[in-house]
Parts: sequence; C-alpha cells; structure tokens
Amino acid sequence: MRGSLIFALPTHGIPPAMPDQTRTIPSFCRNCTACCPIVVTVENGRAVKVAGDHDAPAYDGYTCPKGRTLPEQHNHPERLLHCLTRQAGGGFESAFEPIASATLLDQVAWRVQALVQRYGPRSVAVYYGTGNVTNPAGSAMARAWTGALGTDLIFSAMPIDKPAANISLALHGNWHAGAQSFETSDTWIIVGANPVIAKSNGAPMNNPGQRLKEAAERGMKLIVIDPRRTETARRAQVHLQLRPGEDAALLAGLIHIIIAEALYDRDFIAQHAEGFDALTAAVAPYTPDYVATRCGVPVAQLQEAARTFGRAQRGGVICATGASFSGHANLTFYLGLCLNTLCGRWAREGEMAPYPNVLLPAFQPRAQPYAPFPVFGKGRMRTHGLRESASGMPTAALADEILLGGDDGIKALICLGGNPVLSWPDQRKTEAALKSLDLLVVLDSTLTATAQLAHYVAAVPLSLETAGSTSRVEALKYIGVARGFTIPWAQYTPKIVEPPAGSDLVEDAAFFFRLAQRMQLQLNWTNAAGYRGHMESPPVTVQFDMAREPANEELIALTCANSRIALDEVKRHPRGRIFTEAAVRVAGREASCTARLQLADPMMIEDLLQVLNASSSRVNDAFPTLLISRRINHVMNSVGHHLATGLGEDGLTPAFLHPDDLESVGMAAGTLATITSRHGEITVRLRADDSLRPGTVSVVHGFGGRLDQEDKHGAVPSACSVTRLTGMDDFDPVTGIPRLSAIAVRIGAPATSAP
Repeated sequence: MRGSLIFALPTHGIPPAMPDQTRTIPSFCRNCTACCPIVVTVENGRAVKVAGDHDAPAYDGYTCPKGRTLPEQHNHPERLLHCLTRQAGGGFESAFEPIASATLLDQVAWRVQALVQRYGPRSVAVYYGTGNVTNPAGSAMARAWTGALGTDLIFSAMPIDKPAANISLALHGNWHAGAQSFETSDTWIIVGANPVIAKSNGAPMNNPGQRLKEAAERGMKLIVIDPRRTETARRAQVHLQLRPGEDAALLAGLIHIIIAEALYDRDFIAQHAEGFDALTAAVAPYTPDYVATRCGVPVAQLQEAARTFGRAQRGGVICATGASFSGHANLTFYLGLCLNTLCGRWAREGEMAPYPNVLLPAFQPRAQPYAPFPVFGKGRMRTHGLRESASGMPTAALADEILLGGDDGIKALICLGGNPVLSWPDQRKTEAALKSLDLLVVLDSTLTATAQLAHYVAAVPLSLETAGSTSRVEALKYIGVARGFTIPWAQYTPKIVEPPAGSDLVEDAAFFFRLAQRMQLQLNWTNAAGYRGHMESPPVTVQFDMAREPANEELIALTCANSRIALDEVKRHPRGRIFTEAAVRVAGREASCTARLQLADPMMIEDLLQVLNASSSRVNDAFPTLLISRRINHVMNSVGHHLATGLGEDGLTPAFLHPDDLESVGMAAGTLATITSRHGEITVRLRADDSLRPGTVSVVHGFGGRLDQEDKHGAVPSACSVTRLTGMDDFDPVTGIPRLSAIAVRIGAPATSAP
C-alpha cells in the first residue's frame, strides 16, 4: 500500500484511442538492467500494452510481469505529471501544490547556494537508487554536478545491495578477459540469488529461466546455495539449503575439500596467483564435518558440490544479494573469487572473450590478472568510523550522518530514483533524518514514502518517454563477475510515446544540468571503461558547453563514444542485434604483466578466523527464528507496489513460513502476525511455504509506507517495511552495510484482532 496521497492534480486528459491510430513499436524494457526487448502497442499516442518481442534475437520473446506493467506505470492515476512543493509555511502533513519545473529549479538553486555559502559544499549530498536504471544519464550528470559543487557526498544503492562485489575484487583482483561464461560452462554455483525471479545475478540476463533449462539439457551441473528451495534451486543438481548467514563458512568448506582432494588447477595458480599456502592453512579448520554441522547441510551434499565443481572443466561461482545481506559478505564474495581462481575458471588465451564490448570502447582482452587495488578512498563520514570504499560512500550510515547535525553536517539531500524510507536500514531513524533536513528534493514519478517528506518533488519522464541504449548492461561487467551480456548484443530505442499532454516533466540529467546553469557551475562528463584500479582504457572527460543543454539522445551518444560498434549502426536494428563482428578472442598474457590474483588477503584471512570463532547460532529463546529477505516477480524493490497484481489479500506485507513452523507458533496461513526483532516490529500476513528451511521466515522487502502516516483497513494496519527490523548495531566495518537478512526475530499474534 502507498500512504495517503495529500495532493490533487488534473488527470491525463488523453482522448479515447482510435482504431486507425494503433501502432506496435519495438523497444526494450528498463524496469531493470536485463533490458528485455519488447513490443509496445500505442493507441492515439498512449502505450496500452507491452509484450516480449519474439522477433528480437537472444531473448526468445521473454518479458516478466514487471515489464508488462509499463503501460499501467505510465498511465496510472497516481503518476506525477507536475512538479510539487509544499504549501507555504506547511509542515509534513501539509498539502503539496503544483509548481512549474523552472520555478522549482530556481528555488532549489537559490537554497543550495545559500547552504553552501553558509556551511560549505559538504552540506549537500546526493543519493541515487535503482530507479535511475530508467535513464542512467541522470546519475552520471549528478556525479558531474557534485564534482563541480565540490562535495564528495554522493551515495548510491550499491553499498546497501551488493557492496562486496567491488570490495572482493579490490582485495582479490580481477581477470582482464573476464570469467568463463555461463554458456560454455559444465558446472555453476549460485550463492544467494534466484535469477529465475530476479535477473540480477546467477544466470544470463537474456531470459534466465530458458538459459538455465538449456544449460541443464546440455549437461551443466548446477549448484545452488540458499536457505530456500527457490525457483532456481529446484533446477539444481545440488541444493545446499544452509542455515541463513553461513554462506562464508560453507564456501570455506568447499575450498577445504577442493584443496584436500587436489581438485585445484596447479598450473593456473602457479602462473597467476599467490597466497595458496596461507589460504590452505586458513580453511584447514573448515572440515566437512564441521561445516556440515555448522551450516546444517549433509556432509555428502557438501562433498558432492565440491567435487562437482572441482572436477569440471569450466564453470563459475556467483554471489548475489542474499549472501550480501547476511553478514560477512566481503568474505563470502572473496571466497567465491578464490574458488574461481583455485579451479582456473577464467577465460583463457585463444577463447572467445566472454564479455565482448559493443557499445563500450573496443579493447583487447588478455589472459592475465588485474592486480588488487586499495579498498578505501578519500571520502570520510563522521559516524561509525566509516569512509569511502571500493563500493562507494557508506549509504547505510547516511541517516546517522544527517542526524549528527552540526555546522559540518549534511543540510540538503537530492534523491534521484530512490526511496530511502523503504530501503535504508532503521526506518524510524531514516524518517527522522529526512525530516531534519533543511532541503530534501526528490526526483520521481510517484509520491513515494520518501517523496512525501520532501520540500520539492520533481516529476520525471518514464522509460517509454525517453531514448535509451543497452550500454549500461554491458558495463555491469565492471561490477563483480559474470554480469552483463555474454553475447555481443546491443539495442537502441528512441522514445516511444510523448509525455502526457499538459504535463511539466524534467529529465533526470536535465535537472542537474539546469541546476548547474543557475548556479554558474561548469560540468564535466566522464566516461570510464572499467572500475577503480581495473580499467580497460583511460577515462575520457568532456567539458560541456553550459550555454546549451544536451538532449538525452546526445548524452546516449556521449556514453557510447568510441564504441566498438558505432551507435548509428546499432540504431539501424530497432529490434536489437547480435553483432558477431564485435566478437574477439582472448590474447595471451603480456610479458610485462606482473599482476597476480590474491588468495590470502590479510583482512579476509582474519575474517575467516573471526567466523570460525563466532557462534553459528544467532537465535535464542527470545528471538528463535531467522528472518531472510526475498524478491517476488511482480515488483522491483521498493518501486511499483501500487501496480502489483496477484499479491493477494489486502496488499499487506507477505511473510512466508514452513508449514511446520506455522503449526509450532499456533497460527494459520492467511492470518495476521507480528514479527519482532531487537530493533522494531512489523505486521504481516502469513503464508505457508514448504520451500523454506524450517526455523526461518521469509519476508518480501520494499513494502510499506511512512511510519507516521499509514493507511488503515479497519483494524488492519497497512503494509510494513522489513527495514523496521534492522539497525546499525551489526554492520560491516568496510562498507557499512548492516545485517539485512539472517536476523533473529520472534513471531506472534498482533496486539489488535483483525480479520
């Protein structure tokens, strides 16, 4: 459910569709980074239907329920068509009123300048969430703006999603030619991901369910590590249904077996890695019996998984959000990389490069390492001893940083495509922090729980109203391993429909450019082909002519400058194309290359010892159940719950329990319950799910609204955010990510009776 909407705007005013004005137009979906090709049915200038494009190669006509809601997303009555500001002198319960986008920018520019003059540039921060997938130029322009302003306080969703993906690469190093591809592998390990439902990790992004089916048919042996028998785990040869939060111990156990049984690649390690002996000593205590007991999995399954992976010729280990949320994520992701290196699971000389560049700059991949690089950057926080890391600034600590106050504190926050109220830890603290700001500006298409607290809300176009390219998907290979396209696929889409008549919307990138114009700032745009110490080519910086605002199409062209395949050629194929001419073979290691992959980073070896010495049980009599997060196929994180269909009941946050656990707590499926942690309490609607490991409860994240303004269904409370159960008392000292899963909770009846 959404909280009460306290504003009124005119309806779209789009005339009825005429039969002779119906068109079908190819495009691709930008609800997530899979970018599935779609066909959009447009009637009288209005998108009315989206379906998968069966004439587009590589995706087999697939699109998910989230993608098929694009017309509803664009035409929904709650969609913002005008920018908003609070009525003069009003508090957080006052109504919004429309404001012209130009006037909003004038006022925001004036207020930011006043804060900077009084407190300095670091009084201003920017946060961008997964909503910027719709138009990635927005976050790039935001970085240009913060750089020109002189603040390093730019935060993203990455440090509260999968920060360990970049941290582990900084500590271990990466492979210049990339990991072995899913399509050519005979075994694959997926840790904490369910790509059949959420296409972010674990299998190719182009129709992952079909790709997994094809892999099984050709004999791939899939190993899934997850506390739940997910849709993906059901396809696995081995499903290690471990206790939540024990991913690192389990991977250490797999490494122990592979080393003990000499299933590793001696030649590859000798040529390209170091630290083997130290890693061997560190995992020595993680014997099969110890790990099986600690993780709650059979010894035979553990051995089968290790032997399957070690004896295979090709494969890979992929760690994802589930493992990231559950504690010791840096170690889990690091050990995943170590498994890849121990078994030589990197692209070799003479093979086709698994991650060819199409809309990224051309480069020659080589069979050699990128060296590890420093994990910490220059940016610092005043709270929790945290600082910038390879994953960015520690977003989880941002609420504490704001609440700390002081003349050197954050006074203004611009939020682009994110919903902190439902995504940052400790919702109560987050709301208090946002309310304390002198200036909160939110760029979004609906009045989200966060936007309801804003001083200004800038209404933005949606994906079918903007041009786009798939270069962003290719660039995922710079974040973690085995992400992005493993085929030379690319697609460009023009805008499919115009924004609704009479609307006043502002593009994400245009917002920051126009703000810079008003503040007389010079913006510089940087294209980076790589990440931190792992660069395929030197960054290229372009200085904007601040007298002329670039159109979104120009920014796409700028992003694709120096691409292997010219953007104009990609445009010639509106349904996308596999550009076989972009394929390139992996070259050999350069004689001058001295880099080596690190198997025994001191920080990670110390973490292995800490895990060994820590108790494997986080439950007790007061909190006897472990909560894990999950995603569903209908919504994207904290976005789109007002569009979701098939969620059932009254839209309350669903919580899933094994039938045996339902019986043990004396409650039935379909009834209300409370879930309580040390940090807070939420009300949920119980559902039975025998795919869960007994002793766990699984809750969909991203639901809910503001704490102080919830809808009521008689005596039934509205949906609650699982972030109410989390806090910063147990956080990673490098990235700041708190424990967001494997949380000890108790389940009970609600205080008030309700149907």
